[in-house]
Amino acid sequence: MLMVRAEQMSAFKQMALHSFEDKMLVHLREFSPQLFKAAGEGQMREVIQLGMDRAATYGFTFRGPVRLYLELMLLFGSYFDTDPQYPWAADILVNQEAGSQMQRAELLYAKAMDYRHKVAGPEDAFALEALRNIATFLRQPIPLSSLNFVPAMLQEIANLYPQKAAYVGKEGLEALIYQGMDDAQRQRFSTVRGVTLFIVLMLAFGHSCGSDPLYPWIPNSLKDEAIADYEARIMYLEEKTLSWIEYVLAYFDKEMKA
Repeated sequence: MLMVRAEQMSAFKQMALHSFEDKMLVHLREFSPQLFKAAGEGQMREVIQLGMDRAATYGFTFRGPVRLYLELMLLFGSYFDTDPQYPWAADILVNQEAGSQMQRAELLYAKAMDYRHKVAGPEDAFALEALRNIATFLRQPIPLSSLNFVPAMLQEIANLYPQKAAYVGKEGLEALIYQGMDDAQRQRFSTVRGVTLFIVLMLAFGHSCGSDPLYPWIPNSLKDEAIADYEARIMYLEEKTLSWIEYVLAYFDKEMKA
């Protein structure tokens, strides 16, 4: 009888994992070419490894559910599963009574497609318009003050991205705003502009964008010790945000003209 030693089994598993990572690397390059190009292959491999680990905590181990999980990371941010903007994701992922991992993946896919239809819009028209609104917003003086900040920020989000504001609702957006206020304070962004920027970044790129390997320019900007002044760091992060938005809009404009 052929005997397979434990170390051989471990080597086989590692080979299978590397093979799956390589296949997902090819798939994600096709799934979101503009994001893949901006992040780079090294960062995207890190995203895949992160996604496989996080998917496994919810019992997603088959290739199909794991691939879906990775796709949703690219659509909604690497930590979409804990994002108050997407409570439906956590509801499905943690609910083992909803069925097998395949059944829960189907539910997750259906909900994600409903969200994209209503929030991103046909050919991402609503999402792209929101990015244009955010770019315009960041180029102007921030029309907010510390007085009644939360309700004013809620209204500003509704102006920037009305479809998302309507879908997520007041409770989810307030949770996002309060988290943004806390995260900004931890980064020592004490001005209204700094706090607002943090919340807008979370709205656009996910609630944990400050540590998301999909958007390395955000954590890199936050950790850049060469910029000691926090006001200067805010301005630098704004510039990087605007550059990213311009890159995305130019990519989609080119795709539409092709």
